[in-house]
Amino acid sequence: MIKAENLTKVYGDDFVSVEHLSLHINKGEIVGFVGQNGAGKTTTIKMLTGILKPTEGSVLINGFNIEEKPLEAKMSVGYISDNPDIFLRLTGLEYVNFIADIYGVSSADRKNRMENMAARFGMEDSLNKQMAGYSHGMRQKMMVIAALVHNPPVWILDEPMTGLDPNAAYELKKMMREHADAGNCVFFSTHVLEVAEKLCDKIIMIKKGKDIYQGTLEKLVETHKNKSLEDIFIEMTHTNH
Repeated sequence: MIKAENLTKVYGDDFVSVEHLSLHINKGEIVGFVGQNGAGKTTTIKMLTGILKPTEGSVLINGFNIEEKPLEAKMSVGYISDNPDIFLRLTGLEYVNFIADIYGVSSADRKNRMENMAARFGMEDSLNKQMAGYSHGMRQKMMVIAALVHNPPVWILDEPMTGLDPNAAYELKKMMREHADAGNCVFFSTHVLEVAEKLCDKIIMIKKGKDIYQGTLEKLVETHKNKSLEDIFIEMTHTNH
């Protein structure tokens, strides 16, 4: 459902943020994207969603090339950025309706999905309040609701758990599993290795924009005997400046 080949992003003349990264994410999979700050995770996600144009490489989303058929590709994606501080003058309800209008979601579908997700996140009483008055976690919940209101098959989430309280994080993880089990896919970046360990079918680890591991956590642990996941992560991603 997500197929990226040879993704490369160079800023200016010589700063290589992502270098020759290929990844394939299939139906039914939850894939965690891990690496230190500055490793190139957000840049990769922005190329996958069409926000950034790759210097080299190609991206297929749900079978659509994101450069050749950007609308079809983007209609297939639910994207949550790493910054929830947007459109803060709108109420939560206005913001979700705005996004639903962009994606052409019917009145009945948006109402059902919004009510369902608002209930799961405990946001029913906040929908008519201006988002400027929301806490960071409430804004994050509203970003999730808006991103998923068109029921996209492909979820691409950049640090989606940041700022969420334990109950909301639990609900989001349940929703991610339900979505994958229904034959869709979820690709998300995270710093929280315990989340990756419990939730992911496989992980992709990058260091300085390069892929250093793709596969299951079980295989990763097998090749690093008697080490915790945290120790393995630090050992593999540590960079000397």
